[in-house]
Amino acid sequence: MKTFNEIKLLLAFFAAIAVPLSLWAAGGAAGEQTPYAASVDKHFHPNGKPPSEHTLAVIKAARESMPFDDTRDFDEAHKGFIAPLNSKIIKADAGHIAWDVERYNFLAEDREFDSIHPSTKRQGALNQITGLYKVSDGIYQVRGLDLANLTFIRGKEGWIVFDPLTSLETARAGLELINQEIEELPVTAVIYSHSHGDHFGGVRGVVDPERYAAGKVEIVAPRDFMEHAISENVYAGNAMNRRLFFQYGVLLPASPFGHAGQGLMQNVSAGNIGLLQPTLVVEPGLKEIEVDGIKMIFQNTPGTEAPSEMNTYIPEKKALWMAENVSNVIHNIYTLRGAQVRNALAWSKYIARAMLLFGDKTEVMFASHSWPRWGEERIMEVLSGQRDAYAHLNNQVLHYANQGVTINQIHNVYRVPKSLENAWYARGYHGSPEHNSRGVIQRFLGFWDANPKTLIPLSPEDSAPLYVKMMGGAKPIMSMGRELAEQGKYRHAQEILDKLVWAQPDNQEAKNLLADVWEQIGYQQENPGLRNSFLAGAFELRSGIPKGASPDTGGPDMISAMSTELFLDFIGIRMDSKKAEALGEYKINLLTPDNGEKFAINLSNATFTNVEGFTHDDPDLSITINRSDLEQIMMGQKSFAASIEDGTAKAEGNADILAQIASTLVTFQIGFEVLPGTAAPVAEVNLNPYSVSEDSVFMSGE
Repeated sequence: MKTFNEIKLLLAFFAAIAVPLSLWAAGGAAGEQTPYAASVDKHFHPNGKPPSEHTLAVIKAARESMPFDDTRDFDEAHKGFIAPLNSKIIKADAGHIAWDVERYNFLAEDREFDSIHPSTKRQGALNQITGLYKVSDGIYQVRGLDLANLTFIRGKEGWIVFDPLTSLETARAGLELINQEIEELPVTAVIYSHSHGDHFGGVRGVVDPERYAAGKVEIVAPRDFMEHAISENVYAGNAMNRRLFFQYGVLLPASPFGHAGQGLMQNVSAGNIGLLQPTLVVEPGLKEIEVDGIKMIFQNTPGTEAPSEMNTYIPEKKALWMAENVSNVIHNIYTLRGAQVRNALAWSKYIARAMLLFGDKTEVMFASHSWPRWGEERIMEVLSGQRDAYAHLNNQVLHYANQGVTINQIHNVYRVPKSLENAWYARGYHGSPEHNSRGVIQRFLGFWDANPKTLIPLSPEDSAPLYVKMMGGAKPIMSMGRELAEQGKYRHAQEILDKLVWAQPDNQEAKNLLADVWEQIGYQQENPGLRNSFLAGAFELRSGIPKGASPDTGGPDMISAMSTELFLDFIGIRMDSKKAEALGEYKINLLTPDNGEKFAINLSNATFTNVEGFTHDDPDLSITINRSDLEQIMMGQKSFAASIEDGTAKAEGNADILAQIASTLVTFQIGFEVLPGTAAPVAEVNLNPYSVSEDSVFMSGE
């Protein structure tokens, strides 16, 4: 039995290492998140500006040059309609609004908005076509309840669900709708097409827990699904969440002057998020499996839209499910919220393989987002166009790179082929040509442009004062900034105004002018991620970092899915090395007998490391606790002190080590400053020591 003081030290350590798991973004779904009222005709912000004459010219040119007479997408989006959504506003079980697609009704209006690129407005109108649809015999989709589609296939005994959305509440609403309109059946299987949260987070809204526990629900996932579903967003999860304020415009009001859809759909739900372990993992390559009496051929496509992803062909339905590898967008190769750069060439090759394997046998193609395509001619048009779009991106960017074009130039050089410019399915509604082209260079050559000056540059807060001084101070910069803005040279204006804002973070006049410039750049963007980033930046410059409610991330499922190794790795990331420099060198063993894991942990050189499968012969401290009991502690359902008291945990050795480690660990806060002079005073955070942080948001993998 440990002494009371030793128990307190252990308690402090495990309080400090409680994991604030972050895996998806609310996406601004909760209507109460902003104090600014959204209006169709009036800007939501008191300092907001209408489109300038230069922006109006850009918008007008797009309207006149793009193929708006091609309405096939609208015909396909309407095809097979059965019933409207029961509700377009869904409350979370916690009481806040989890989903509100009605606030995007302005995108379906038969009018144009000069503050929205006409192509973006068109995509938003398509995404506002919602309800229950028949894809083909025995295949149905509910569209408009989340960022993704909810797909049902009639199996022998019940419903097979593909990709159960982000939140329990929205997925539950979709199941209720199909049971009401088609046939009330149990869910017998769930297919996770890939490892992003909007494709598995709502699983508890469709799966009966008793049937799952009894082995009556099959859950099928691609190779390495569990590893990537959790790990992709843990290591840098807090930074990714903060960057989502920009890419997804998380707290921008839905408005012609603000958030105007997300390309894939309008937004992301903000309800309860869960995760049930797969019962069957599809191993590498091609595999044929019978799921509730339906034969399915799964094609693993790792490293495409997600590190773990698979397409599915259903022979008896002549139906091809392309997961998120092919929808009505060109996707992210580099995603602005931050992620490993994807392989555009491999992506193209997997599409090509799907065409050769299944193309001539397919009558309908459907996917995680957007609407289906029918008929071999139309299906092959879309597949071949997207195949070529990703291959062209990879090949031509490297073509230019091999002639000296750098990561800081390629976005101004690369262009999609003219033959795809007027193909709606090849537009950059999620991954723009600008940031995708830079991503390809990053993948192959990294951040450096081969200019020695950029190898070890000054930080912007250090370099900006030098530029401002050389330019004669704030007054001439402001004068030139206004002149450039009046000429419509917004990218030139931001170049000098950004320097002034970094040099003088308290200069609100400069921040307001830069916000005005960014707003015009944002209005002109077709890509929602670029639009949101500029408009969110303008928002923060004008009013500071916005506040908002976060969804319930369903911590127990996420913690249970996190590997012990990942948990220990994250402790190392949270350790403040400067604080740890004063600590000694220690060896620690961690043993979890119920799953047979063991870890040799080292604290040395101000660094916390671990190796699975080994233990130290002469540890300074050994901790023995079942993995199931460790999860209870991580989730805050039981204290570590209580675990020691009742004997479910045992600690032997120098318990002072734990207190020393605890003193070095930092709890990451999502509201850190990105733009100078925008952060509010940081308040002291008092977290439940064992629970997932209330400030966490479920992170986008898109």
